[in-house]
Amino acid sequence: MNEFSDKNILITGGTGSFGNELLQLLKDSDVREIRIFSRDELKQEQMRVRLNNPKIKFHIGDVRDRSSVDQVMEGVNLVFHAAALKQVPSCEFFPMQAVMTNVIGSHNIIESAIVHGVSSLVCLSTDKAVFPVNAMGMSKGMMEKVATAAARRLGENSTIISSVRYGNVMYSRGSVIPLFIDQIKRGQSLTITDPQMTRFLLSLRSAIDLVLFAFNNANQGDIFIRKAPACTVGDLAQALINLFSSNVPIQVIGTRHAEKTYETLATSGEIATSDNMGDYLRVRMDDRDLNYAKYFTEGRPEEAVIDDYTSHNTERLTVTQVENLLLTLPEIRNEINR
Repeated sequence: MNEFSDKNILITGGTGSFGNELLQLLKDSDVREIRIFSRDELKQEQMRVRLNNPKIKFHIGDVRDRSSVDQVMEGVNLVFHAAALKQVPSCEFFPMQAVMTNVIGSHNIIESAIVHGVSSLVCLSTDKAVFPVNAMGMSKGMMEKVATAAARRLGENSTIISSVRYGNVMYSRGSVIPLFIDQIKRGQSLTITDPQMTRFLLSLRSAIDLVLFAFNNANQGDIFIRKAPACTVGDLAQALINLFSSNVPIQVIGTRHAEKTYETLATSGEIATSDNMGDYLRVRMDDRDLNYAKYFTEGRPEEAVIDDYTSHNTERLTVTQVENLLLTLPEIRNEINR
């Protein structure tokens, strides 16, 4: 945390799950100022009252509006870009809204950060950006491309632009675990799309650690990926039923709009050219220019045959292991104690 000493930090979409968790780490550190940028005035007011910390400043604005982005970016040293539309079904029905927030809004953040001399910008992405089949994933994939394109034209002495990519964050706002718990408490059937569908499982703190790791280790244009185990949706539901000593039935309702059977965190091509950094993969930016002809004469190293890194072929957790993982979350323990 010494890296943040006397720095001005901006968190876009800072009223969400990520912003709230990051604030818990930063609010008592030696940062000079933390700016929360979002368009949700109610959540900002609730955070202001709850935290009551003079270091935290709240700014109403929208990433789609470049003028409001430029205002909040003035004097900022570090940016964590978390503002996004994240719900798959809503993005399917309103894809242009996803484009305006996740693509154009991200472009505004990136370009403003460069103009204002920000030292480091970390953009938050998702496993759904890899081989995307839905509007949310496509828009996040385009965000990654926008970030990489900007990084490609900058030197190492300019704003360092990097991205992070991770899977489902357990108990994040709008995710399936709070829904399942609410259904259990109401004595309702657990509505499952497909019991064999697999998803990566990641705690919010692990997602924060990934972002901080990227900030501390990023070179221009890097994408950092957090390795994670996975489980089936059916096993996740059963684990929650067991933890809450419930006997509610499971109801299979079929997949929602544009859902995948499994998610992919990294393609085989990315893995072949990545750095294995323990819990993380660093995918380096492809820094080739548009003069492709020289690569026919100079050649490129052959890539080994490697599988994509998916929620189907990563470590698969049993029901008992899922229960143990869920119990590491304070939110789950609090719900059980109630």
